[in-house]
Amino acid sequence: MIDYIPFKETGYFSEFITDYLAQKPELRCLYHRFPVATNFPAQVKEKQASYSAENRNTLFEAITQQYKRLAVSRKTYHNIELLQQDNTFTITTGHQLSLFTGPLYFIYKIVTTILTCDQLQKLYPEYNFVPIYWMATEDHDFEEINHFSFQGQKISWHSDQKGMVGQFATEELNRIANLLKTLLGKSHQGQHLASLFERAYTQHTTLASATRYLVNELFTPYGLVIIDANDKHLKELFIPHFRRELLESAAHKEVEKTLAYIKSINKNYPEQVHPREINIFYVKDGIRERIVKDEQGYAVLNTPIRFTEEEILRHLECFPEYFSPNVILRPMYQEVILPNLAYIGGGGEIAYWLELKEMFALHKVPFPILMLRNSVLLISEAQEKKLHKLGLTHQDIFLKNSLLENKITQRLSEYPIDFSAQKASLQEHFTQLHQIAAHTDKSFLGAVKAQEAKQLKGLEHLEKRLLKAQKKKYRETLDRVLALRVSLFPKESLQERVDNFSAYMIESQGQLIDILIKELSPFDFRFVILSYESKANEEDCIEYFI
Repeated sequence: MIDYIPFKETGYFSEFITDYLAQKPELRCLYHRFPVATNFPAQVKEKQASYSAENRNTLFEAITQQYKRLAVSRKTYHNIELLQQDNTFTITTGHQLSLFTGPLYFIYKIVTTILTCDQLQKLYPEYNFVPIYWMATEDHDFEEINHFSFQGQKISWHSDQKGMVGQFATEELNRIANLLKTLLGKSHQGQHLASLFERAYTQHTTLASATRYLVNELFTPYGLVIIDANDKHLKELFIPHFRRELLESAAHKEVEKTLAYIKSINKNYPEQVHPREINIFYVKDGIRERIVKDEQGYAVLNTPIRFTEEEILRHLECFPEYFSPNVILRPMYQEVILPNLAYIGGGGEIAYWLELKEMFALHKVPFPILMLRNSVLLISEAQEKKLHKLGLTHQDIFLKNSLLENKITQRLSEYPIDFSAQKASLQEHFTQLHQIAAHTDKSFLGAVKAQEAKQLKGLEHLEKRLLKAQKKKYRETLDRVLALRVSLFPKESLQERVDNFSAYMIESQGQLIDILIKELSPFDFRFVILSYESKANEEDCIEYFI
């Protein structure tokens, strides 16, 4: 069973993103084309005109080399071969190398990417569309990716390694592999997942190679192509843009202008990322530090490494693999090396891409279509029955706990505990008193306002006391309601931001990804509630540290 809720009504998405989806006119200048299928032919023509045969050949050779020791499906092999053709284009999503894929939305991003390609292929068969997962191997924020949650139990990997996480050695993960053999249970699917983790992380020496193997195994039937952009030959294609960034600080100037414009529209819009004067890291031998410019030339922070302008430009030409784009430049690096049409990401990602369009224009790189990934709340058959028994709608469970308690209490109460009508009536009477005071003795206006505030406050206090008494009366039912909501919104957050895919793979007997592929629609920008058959068990929350 499937249901939908507008993103704006969930309460979990920023005003910036819901305004983007609503195509608010003030935001129109921040993107190139809105994500509707009919806009893709124009995007194809623009990308075709700017993407060179040299870039395409380099991309093909790099990806072929990266897949050299990996067994792939016929469809993935076919998609890699298609990248050589000038009528082949990519749809891309990217993510950090989260342990065992991290939260559920990792899976949703890739599923949305695959489905977008499938739908475009049906609409425009004269072109080829290849789904790409971009591994963030050059990222350094280990604390964001070193854990995942299984049925409320947190499994964490602790390591003292430094630098780019893609190069982290995986030998420390043997203990987690052993733990999962017990934790994931004795079912066929549980043991399969434990074996998959073991093969990925104990038979591959780096986190990048382990993640490539894992994602390839999970999406074998769907032709997904995985790319590690930490590649010398791919970075050679980006040398002109690295050079301009070093010499002109171009990104900083353009993004700052856009940020100022965004704040001028709405002060509540978030600033997702802030540009540096130079948005490049230096990466070598476990080092990942920012490059900064001073009066003497260029320096790598927290190291003795220094360059003159001439030296750093020569170093860039000889060793482009030592230069890494930060969060500001990474999107443009992606668009330079891929024949890409659209980027698929979460709300925060789309928000920061919307800061970058003018930087792309300055570098004469086509700006991709920005698509919000599918978001899903998975509800088991047992949980769906509880919802029905408690008289809850899918919309109800998106309310925060306190609001949900109030709503259910008012619904259960014999008499309504809502004094809105009384407050409105009181304010109407005081409006008349304000008019009388204004026409007789204006010095009484203050006293009238004070009396109005006092009586309104008294009504609100009485309403809260009555509501509190009714909550006590219906405590048993309310506790069941809150327990159900906590199971669906762990840590008061969206399920997809906390839970790992593994529990749902076990409950769906390995069918989770197939179900998502069947049920989701990439161009339907609504939040999805998906009910499925399961044998869910609730367990106590334990945190494991490895």
